[in-house]
Amino acid sequence: MKLTFLGTGTSTGVPSIGCSCETCLSTDFRDKRLRVSVLVEHGGRKILVDTSIDFRQQALRAGLNFLDAVLITHCHVDHVFGLDDIRPFNFRHGAMGVYANEVAWADLRRIFEYIFKPTHIGGGLPQLIPHTVAHNSPFCFGADLEITPLEVIHGRLPVVAYRFNDFAYATDLKTIPDESMDGLRDLDVLVLDCVRIKPHTTHLCLEEALALIADLKPKRAFLTHLNHDIMHARDTRLLPDNVRFAYDELIVEG
Repeated sequence: MKLTFLGTGTSTGVPSIGCSCETCLSTDFRDKRLRVSVLVEHGGRKILVDTSIDFRQQALRAGLNFLDAVLITHCHVDHVFGLDDIRPFNFRHGAMGVYANEVAWADLRRIFEYIFKPTHIGGGLPQLIPHTVAHNSPFCFGADLEITPLEVIHGRLPVVAYRFNDFAYATDLKTIPDESMDGLRDLDVLVLDCVRIKPHTTHLCLEEALALIADLKPKRAFLTHLNHDIMHARDTRLLPDNVRFAYDELIVEG
């Protein structure tokens, strides 16, 4: 299994527009964060989690030339507004499977109505094959990649965390129901939401994220969806040995 962090930033990205804080002015490449997204590769398959608003830039930077599927966690702007940029893959390889829960599909069909009810003249359309995922109902890609959707809660919004064999990706959440906690145990790698140091109403703060990691006990954990309150060089000292802040273009293998 191989994970490539295409983006690790919160909805505004880092640096944030108009901000002159220490992190936003940092010259450390780890403090430059596009909006959050990750590429999962296993057994020759390439699966994207979320078409972030920065997806075109991320795909070019990563040299991405093919995708087998897209998984959607939820339908907030920073996570899905790059959906139109799957078109170059469609031009070369045809329609692509896109996976989301029922709540996200309702919003995707509303926001991207032009895809599902094409009425305009001119311009290509993304070619999607819609698939609806359900909590704790695994599906397979190939013979050796099992993907299990697990529901987590982002404020009041149900969001999909995805488990890929013994890797898991859980972003944009405040709480994890007990059944989903059980589905996130015995992991080699856990990627977990952590928007900032101080508490947040709909995201995990650092203390909350570390408490969940201590309970779930993954071998390794990486914190993502970081805002400009978190600065790598300064704040890594706050982390236990098996936890790291993720950064754009970080590759994790296992």
